[in-house]
Amino acid sequence: MKLENVKEIAKRYDIKIGKLKKAELVRAIQAAELNDPCFETGKASECGQEKCLWRTDCV
Repeated sequence: MKLENVKEIAKRYDIKIGKLKKAELVRAIQAAELNDPCFETGKASECGQEKCLWRTDCV
């Protein structure tokens, strides 16, 4: 997913974008959704979230 799309989603959750990088924004969104903020942390094989919106970018 492109950064601009991630920023749009972050705005929906009132996340202050500032100078956050894509991975930081995705993790903030995951936390706002009450999910494990695991994007690009190396846990893709064990997170168990096969239908995660970010899965294709993560693995």
